[in-house]
Amino acid sequence: MMGGWKEGRPKPVIGIAGGIGSGKSSVARQFGQMGCVVVDADALAHEVLQMPEVKAALRAWLGEEVFAPDGAVNRKAVAKRVFVGPEQIGRLNALIHPRVGAERERLTAAALVDGAVAAVVWDIPLLFEIGLDKACDAVVFVRTDAKQRLRRLQETRGWGPEEVQRREKLQIPLDKKELIADYCIDNSGNEAHTLAQVRVVLSQLLSIHR
Repeated sequence: MMGGWKEGRPKPVIGIAGGIGSGKSSVARQFGQMGCVVVDADALAHEVLQMPEVKAALRAWLGEEVFAPDGAVNRKAVAKRVFVGPEQIGRLNALIHPRVGAERERLTAAALVDGAVAAVVWDIPLLFEIGLDKACDAVVFVRTDAKQRLRRLQETRGWGPEEVQRREKLQIPLDKKELIADYCIDNSGNEAHTLAQVRVVLSQLLSIHR
């Protein structure tokens, strides 16, 4: 990092990683409170799924069952059909990721030249799995107790332990992600506890090139 930010950037791009239900988006939002621009890949994917050409491809592939009565794509229905193995996931990624990537790069470029922005944060669910960690100047791993993650997922998505395990088997193990990340934030406590860590991480990262 001492030679400058990657690709000659004027400020860093920070990737957020962690287990399902660890609160990655909450941590990303806290970086936003510290003056960072957050690029939310999940929100971008939601927008991409409603593009006419994407909807046409999904209709030809998965049928009408993945569409709501109003014609919008039912994300839960898509996930149920796709998250069964690497081949199906790969096919969906090939459809979605290039379009999400183009929008991510557009938003990132705009933030990098904005003097009011401290850093850019990529909130990307499969950061390591799709290799985008290599494009980040630093990766922050969000660590949360497994029981706490399961409780959150049961409350917000209705998932049981079997569903969580099934999805996590398709991803890089959490201990490996934590090992190769540059920073780790413990999100098992309250919001103030997490925010204090976010502040320290951002301060340390920005001090590298001051």
